Amino acid sequence: MTQTLEPEVTTPASDTAATELLTPQERIDAWLARFSAALEAGDVEGATAMFSADGYWRDLVAFTWNLKTAEGHDEIAAMLTERLADTAPSNWGTTEPATATDDVAEAFIALETSVGRCEGHLRIKPGPDGTDQGWTLLTTLQELKGHEEPNGFGRPLGAVHGSAPDQRSWAQRRDDEELELGRAVQPYVLVIGGGQGGIALGARLRQLGVPSLVVDKHDRPGDQWRKRYKSLCLHDPVWYDHLPYLPFPSNWPVFAPKDKIGDWLEFYTKVMEVPYWSRTECTSASYDEASGRWTVHVVRDGEELTLHPTQLVLATGMSGKANVPTFPGQDVFAGEQHHSSRHPGPDGYAGKKVVVIGANNSAHDICKALVENGVDTTMVQRSSTHIVKSDSLMEIGLGALYSEQAVADGMTTKKADLTFASLPYRIMHQFQIPLYDQIRERDKDFYDRLEAAGFDLDFGDDDSGLFMKYLRRGSGYYIDVGACDLVADGTIKLAKGGVDHLTEDSVVLSDGTELPADVVVYATGYGSMNGWAADLMGQEVADRVGKVWGLGSETTKDPGPWEGEQRNMWKPTQQPGLWFHGGNLHQSRHYSLYLALQLKARFEGLDTPVYGLQEVHHLS
Repeated sequence: MTQTLEPEVTTPASDTAATELLTPQERIDAWLARFSAALEAGDVEGATAMFSADGYWRDLVAFTWNLKTAEGHDEIAAMLTERLADTAPSNWGTTEPATATDDVAEAFIALETSVGRCEGHLRIKPGPDGTDQGWTLLTTLQELKGHEEPNGFGRPLGAVHGSAPDQRSWAQRRDDEELELGRAVQPYVLVIGGGQGGIALGARLRQLGVPSLVVDKHDRPGDQWRKRYKSLCLHDPVWYDHLPYLPFPSNWPVFAPKDKIGDWLEFYTKVMEVPYWSRTECTSASYDEASGRWTVHVVRDGEELTLHPTQLVLATGMSGKANVPTFPGQDVFAGEQHHSSRHPGPDGYAGKKVVVIGANNSAHDICKALVENGVDTTMVQRSSTHIVKSDSLMEIGLGALYSEQAVADGMTTKKADLTFASLPYRIMHQFQIPLYDQIRERDKDFYDRLEAAGFDLDFGDDDSGLFMKYLRRGSGYYIDVGACDLVADGTIKLAKGGVDHLTEDSVVLSDGTELPADVVVYATGYGSMNGWAADLMGQEVADRVGKVWGLGSETTKDPGPWEGEQRNMWKPTQQPGLWFHGGNLHQSRHYSLYLALQLKARFEGLDTPVYGLQEVHHLS
C-alpha cells in the first residue's frame, strides 16, 4: 500500500547532471519559489506549466472547499482560474528536509490561504528539458484562521479562578448543556450514527466549538462492535487505526478484539465530551429550502423529539443497508436465516449444519469461528475473492507508513496520512501492483493450496489487490487471519456457484448441488449508503445524491465515468446540508478533519464556494 513507484524519466545527460548538482531540498525550494511567485502574480498559465503533462493536484478543502483532484494541465488551469484569486495562497515552504529517490524529490509542505493554514506534500521530477516539474501536489486545510482549536498554548484553563461570571463547575456546565441540547438549544450539526465515524467527527466538532449532536440506536457507544459475533477482531493493525487526539496506548494489541474496541469508543466518547444520545432512532428527516434547516424526528428512549439542525451527516459506516438476497424457497426453509450483520457467533449451533452464502471477510470470520466450535460449516463461493495474508499485508503493504518500525523511524500518524493521501486515485493502482506481485511470490504455496481446494482467487481486475478493491467497491476480499488454512484442508467445506433455491432443510445451488442446512447465513455485503437517505428522507433525496462510494474506475461493481475522488464522501453533495462520513478507522480519523472544517466554516458564516461539485451518474 505504501511503496513509492518511481516514474520512468528520460532526460538528456547534461540536464540530468545539472539536476544532480542540487540537493533534494534545493530542488524543492526552487520549485516552490517559482510556483509561489506565479500564483502571487495571478499567472495561471505559468503556474500550470510548472506541472508535468501527467501532473496531479489533489486538494482537500484548501482551495476548492471540496475534495477534488485536478488531473493534467487543463484541469489544474481550470481550478486555478476559478479559485486562485479568492484563495490567495502564500508562504509556501517545507516543514522538514526534502528527500529523493532516483530522480523524484519530495517533501512535506505548508502554506497559508486567505482563510486557513494548510499542509501537504509535493513530488517533483525532471521534465524533458531537465527542469523539475510538479508530479503530485497535495494541499489540505488544517485549520481556519481565527477559529483554531483550543490546544497547546491555547488550551482552556479548566479551573474557575477568581470572581468569574460563571461559577458553575465543569460537571454543572456539562449537565446543563446536556439538558438544553435538542430542546432549548438546537444542534447546528446532527450526526446520525454513533460508531467510530460519528464519534471521531463529534470529537472534532466539539474541539472546533460547533454545536453538534451524535445519535445512535444502540444502548452504549461501542455497541456497534460489541454486538457483532464474538470472534471479530480488527484486521487492520493498530498504527493504522488511531482516532483523532487520543492514539491507542503503546501496549494496545496489534489487532484489537471487538469488545476492546467497543470499550475504547465508549471511553473516547466520554473523555472527549462528545455530545451523544444513545437509544435514539431517527424516523424521518426533511429539508426546508427556504430556512435551510432540517426537521428530523427521533425517538429517544421512547420519547418523541423533533430536531432542527442546519447540517445533517449520515455516519453509518462506508456501507449501506444489509444486502439480503431473495431466493425462491426462503419462505419454506424451516431453519434459521440471518444476515452476517446479525450473526450472534457460534454459540447455540452445536450439532447443526450451517451454510454461509458468501466468501469475503465476514464469511471467512464466521466460518472459522463456527468450525473451531465443532459446527458443520459450508462456505458457498459465488464469485472469486481476493485473499491477502495479514502478515504479508502488514509487512509489504503497510509497513513503511503504519508499523512499529515506521514509528521508530519518525513516521508520525499525520505524516503517514498525508503521504498516503498524496497519491492520486488515478495512479494509485500503479503503486499497488508491485506490492501484490511481491505478495503473490512470497505466498505462492499458500495460494496454490487454496486453488487446489477449488477456491477461486483474484487480485482485482488489474492485479492491484486489496486496497483498490476496497476503494472501488468496498467488497470482494478477505484479510486472512487463519480461515484460509481451514478452507484449504477441508475443515471449512467449500461449495461453488449461485444459489437456485432453498428447500425446507437445504440450500440448492444452480448446478443442482444440495447442501443440507439448519442455518443459513447471508454474508452478502451491503448496499450504497444512500439507502439510508432513502429510508429517512425519501427516494427523491437519495436519487438527488446518487451512489455513495467508489471511484468510477470502470472495474467490477465500480461503473464509470471516472470521479477522481470517493463518491459523495466527506464533501458537499447535491442535496444541500447533507453529508456522508465513514469508512474504516483510518478514514474516519483522517477525513473527519476535512469534514469538520467544512462544517465549521459554514457555522461561522464564512464564504465556502464549492469548486467541482460532484455530478450524479448512478442512483445506487
